[in-house]
Amino acid sequence: MELPLFPLNTVLFPGGVLPLRIFETRYIDMVRHCMRTESPFGICLIREGPEVVDTAQVHAMGTWGRIVDWDRRADGLLGITVMGETRFRVETTWARKDRLLMGEVEAVEWPPEVGLPEEFLPLSSLLQRLVEQLPPPYGLLHGHYDQAGWVGARLAELMPLDLKEKQAMLEMDDHLARLFRLRDAMMGVQLQP
Repeated sequence: MELPLFPLNTVLFPGGVLPLRIFETRYIDMVRHCMRTESPFGICLIREGPEVVDTAQVHAMGTWGRIVDWDRRADGLLGITVMGETRFRVETTWARKDRLLMGEVEAVEWPPEVGLPEEFLPLSSLLQRLVEQLPPPYGLLHGHYDQAGWVGARLAELMPLDLKEKQAMLEMDDHLARLFRLRDAMMGVQLQP
């Protein structure tokens, strides 16, 4: 399938929420089209290059999402909330005349959920405390604190981890392996009091 791509310095997982501030014409046009047609667009982590140029190279796996809310921000810019739906693999990319990055993509199914093992209950408790303290739009996160995939994905999105580490976790097909990797990665994370 052909999909508009939004290269960012962030990683979105299926089931995740991402607030975005839209100010470039190519993305305003993309958002307008996606809202009118109720179609998704892809979020990809930038592999090389800055966000604001059309030469940004993206990682081969991203997540497409749909716009679930929008508003005009206090600074006059367009604000949207995207809900992550499905992982995809980028087969090819090209830039349109308006510099919007497009991709030929193939859906990559999220593995079936598994129950959260008891040894990871502290991660579930940490996630619950984080989500309770987050501002809107994170209230859209519907808690599946007993599911390994949901807990791992939400923590991978929300914790201040290296972006390459987050990308590697997005690409994993084993929810339990993601939790082990996440727990190891979080050992070096300093949390703010």
